[in-house]
Amino acid sequence: MTHSTDKTTRFGSLVPFAEPAAIRDLPSPYYNESHHQLRKAARAWVQEHIMDVPFEWEEETKVVDPAVYASAAREGIVTCLAFGTSIPKKWAKPDGTVFGGVKVDEWDGFHDLILIDEIHRNGSLGVGQGLFGGLQIGCPPIYHFGSQELQDRVLPDIMSGKKRVCLAITEPEAGSDVKNLSTEAVLSEDGKHYIVNGTKKWITNGIYSDYFTAAVRTSGKAGEMNGISFLLIPNGPGVTRRRMLMSGQHCAGTTFLSFEDVKVPVENIIGEVGQGFKCIMNNFRHERLMISIVAQRIARVALEDSLAYAHRRKVFGKRLIDSEVIRNKFAHMARVIEAQQAWLESIVYASDRLPHDLANQRLGGTTALLKAHCGITLELVAREAVQVLGGIGHTRGGVGERVERIRRDVRGITIPGGSEEIMLDNGIKQELRLVMGLGAKL
Repeated sequence: MTHSTDKTTRFGSLVPFAEPAAIRDLPSPYYNESHHQLRKAARAWVQEHIMDVPFEWEEETKVVDPAVYASAAREGIVTCLAFGTSIPKKWAKPDGTVFGGVKVDEWDGFHDLILIDEIHRNGSLGVGQGLFGGLQIGCPPIYHFGSQELQDRVLPDIMSGKKRVCLAITEPEAGSDVKNLSTEAVLSEDGKHYIVNGTKKWITNGIYSDYFTAAVRTSGKAGEMNGISFLLIPNGPGVTRRRMLMSGQHCAGTTFLSFEDVKVPVENIIGEVGQGFKCIMNNFRHERLMISIVAQRIARVALEDSLAYAHRRKVFGKRLIDSEVIRNKFAHMARVIEAQQAWLESIVYASDRLPHDLANQRLGGTTALLKAHCGITLELVAREAVQVLGGIGHTRGGVGERVERIRRDVRGITIPGGSEEIMLDNGIKQELRLVMGLGAKL
């Protein structure tokens, strides 16, 4: 990609800080032509299918359009998001490419970042989560730890969009404290099935899903790490789903799940029996990175809309942007967003260059801190954007629609995937354990 000061070579919005530096025509060490190619393809798909749907899906229908999900599956977006940072060659198109014409063996963490980023350019956490939230965290345990038979049985329908999957870990008494889960899976007398009883709460996409990648207790008692297993539970007899009404993200399909004597074939176990806690932890780093990417983009959307509005709105005979107080707000919004982008990209770069297990070990604490930081940043930016917009930033629909929705969605960033307080604590504890293991004397 050539770099110049000619605005015709820029890509996307010209509002300052509305786009990452790499597409504001500034040199970057991270991005190559395949990344720019993917971004253009993703932006075109988003523009056609989901750029203008958030108000309808969130406020009116409160569901995602199945036709849009089917389009994402046909285009290969579902496959890319299911695998994240590295896509097995068997899931490429016949010509060896994936979505956007990117060669499957070139796909990396920055392609994953770009795709997640672009999907949320409409400023809606609910739309992105409603379409792909369950897939992105429910599918990895299957292909990382599931048997080949299980993968062959369920992944083709998931990748084609015929079936949907979500992650079911959280329970009424077990949120960030995963060890406290109590949903039981007891082996049947003939040894052919697990009989599952229990409840799951706040399950993203649960209302849409055909499979639940569920953490269950196969032995031990609540509070113990050992005895937790991963089990793929199909929707069917004994499964009850109830939509939960959240303050935002209505179309994400957040669900209360009940399992009552649900029979699940033993072949649906994921990983080793009783060792599911390690599978859960393996899943968290990418989930937290994904949440950070989403938070970063919707923060940019809030800045973009409020900065554009400040140029149009006149108060006491002058534009808002002509006020030093208002410019100061934008300065603080921009400084945290731009600094955060650099931290985010540095973690993605390091992750791409470390084996998966080592990346989890070395980057787990840092990613937890990043996730907390992104929530704090979004809260600041959303507040200031609403203050700039005034009443219309506090009104559903209209000029301030995106900013008003983003303000409500802040808690959808700071709580899921590990609450802000626990992420801050875990980040420091993990880094201390890491250096102590290296021989540090503190």
